[in-house]
Amino acid sequence: MKNTKLVLALAMSLGCATGAMALTSAEHKAQNERIEADFKVNRDKCGAMSGNAKDICVSEAKGAEKVAKAENDAQYKPSAKNDVKVREAKADAAYDTAKEKCDDLSGNAKDVCVKDAKAAHTVALGNAKVAESAMKANNGNTAKVAETRQEATADNRKALYAAAKERCDAMSGNAKDTCIADAKTKYGM
Repeated sequence: MKNTKLVLALAMSLGCATGAMALTSAEHKAQNERIEADFKVNRDKCGAMSGNAKDICVSEAKGAEKVAKAENDAQYKPSAKNDVKVREAKADAAYDTAKEKCDDLSGNAKDVCVKDAKAAHTVALGNAKVAESAMKANNGNTAKVAETRQEATADNRKALYAAAKERCDAMSGNAKDTCIADAKTKYGM
């Protein structure tokens, strides 16, 4: 009974380990071709749509392609740099699609939507930088990680403050002043 569990555990661990192995050149090329074919299919599905819905659909298809290619490259040549490229591709894809979705809005609502999208993008890129710094710091250079984290946090606060301030612009008078003061306090501005 113990041997059966041991063999099962070994088989499962080998199965997981082979999933993390690097791709061969032929596999990488085949994956890229599949990704391009998937993009064309997804883009063609957008052809039936019109207006901003079509723009959003195309943006989602392009984003999915960029993310898939970055993930494929990370599997082909595993490295901290390629892992960061995957995170950045995901952040960029989400940002581009969010901006397209904001086009349906107008006035202050659109401005708020764009600022929120920018803030989310800034946070995601900051997290990617921190992750990259942490991966490089496996040799014990925690000071660099702390510095990168502080820079990312400052950038995040600025972006989130800009979004909050934009929301306050819909108000007027004392309510607007209170809203801006609250945002400054919350984000340390």
